[in-house]
Amino acid sequence: MLYAFLATLLSLSTVPYALGLTFGFPYGSQKVRGVNLGGWLVLEATGVSLISLLGQPWITPSLFDNTGDSRIVDEWTFGQYQNHGTALSTLTNHWNTWITESDFAAIAAAGLNHVRLPIGYWAFDVSAGEPYVQGQLPYLQKAVTWAASHGLKLIVDLHGAPGSQNGFDNSGQKKSFPEWQTSQSNIDRTNAIIKTLASMFKDMTGSVPIIAPLNEPAGFDGNDILSVTKQYWYDSYGNIRYPYGSSQQSNTVVMIHDAFQPLSYWDGFMSSPSWQGVILDTHIYQMFSVAENQMSNSQHIQTACSKGSGLASASLWVVVGEWTPAATDCAKYLNGRGVGSRYDGSYAGSTRVGSCTGLTGKASSFSSSYKTFLRQYWEAQVTTFEKGQGWIQWTWKAEDADEWSYQAGLANGWIPNNPTNLQYPNICG
Repeated sequence: MLYAFLATLLSLSTVPYALGLTFGFPYGSQKVRGVNLGGWLVLEATGVSLISLLGQPWITPSLFDNTGDSRIVDEWTFGQYQNHGTALSTLTNHWNTWITESDFAAIAAAGLNHVRLPIGYWAFDVSAGEPYVQGQLPYLQKAVTWAASHGLKLIVDLHGAPGSQNGFDNSGQKKSFPEWQTSQSNIDRTNAIIKTLASMFKDMTGSVPIIAPLNEPAGFDGNDILSVTKQYWYDSYGNIRYPYGSSQQSNTVVMIHDAFQPLSYWDGFMSSPSWQGVILDTHIYQMFSVAENQMSNSQHIQTACSKGSGLASASLWVVVGEWTPAATDCAKYLNGRGVGSRYDGSYAGSTRVGSCTGLTGKASSFSSSYKTFLRQYWEAQVTTFEKGQGWIQWTWKAEDADEWSYQAGLANGWIPNNPTNLQYPNICG
């Protein structure tokens, strides 16, 4: 098997040679501080908790509302139920305007050092019958150029795979059960895309230091998908580390997701010295269950603070690749287009906690006490996540959910202009 061959090859290398990889950022000695460019090249909402975030249209709800078709709930149906020309025109305008170079300049000015860019498999490969609209790749290239121009490190994150790796609509197609792992063809197509990405960026690690081969595979669905995922991580390591067709190694870091398993599940997996340049990506949210919505503000903060020891003791470098200062599921369409909120009881089977008024939408509707909480919760998470290797907030901007937006947080005072300027440095004790 490929991973066995690679382990043997690396074990035969001297440790100084293995450690001779020169990464595009000093991982392990300097903290990752970044933001996701959500909703740009993948129509999506947010990262997903184990409990389930199935609704992706909340970052840009107007793209979905303006279709006038309630069947359009993800990027698959966005192409399926519209004229191709209409869908392409809408998406092209969105790609041209949602994120521009000015956003990269603002991200760099805010003291951040990384941006994570989700992209779907359909940007590279659309097979017969798949209704996806293509055209994303020129914007990926723009992102690389803009990141380099502004001193930012770009993480290219494959956010959706053929068949869907989690059934969430941020994978491109909402499904009741993921099917990526059920077909060797799906896996082969995904591996081919990683080879393409590895080749594209093998000599550009100064601006693209990390490739994340798959976002959020649904490990909570059992061993079938977990076993496929682990083999895929091994194969992705080989595809990313050896893109030259020889024994020459690239300096690209491989970021693998925890597949919704505890960090301890991955202890000893792809660890140094046999494996070099591997980061474990974990996503931490506190609003995708009834119980989490019922938590008090202080309980949210305490829960965030409790994550530090696990992050610090993991056998791999750990980056919290998605998280948010939002503490409720109030944002419009957060749980899916037309699906309600657990917090206000409009989500089927939930128990009302209170009104969502003043907890989502524009910051002008937020009370000073709520903005103070957002600042405290933001700082509690940043402080905690830096006990690991750092963090990447979800997300840079949203149409009408400022509590999720790094950009809005900067403008309205609950995120500092320099992420090290903390008002509550001892909030976790």
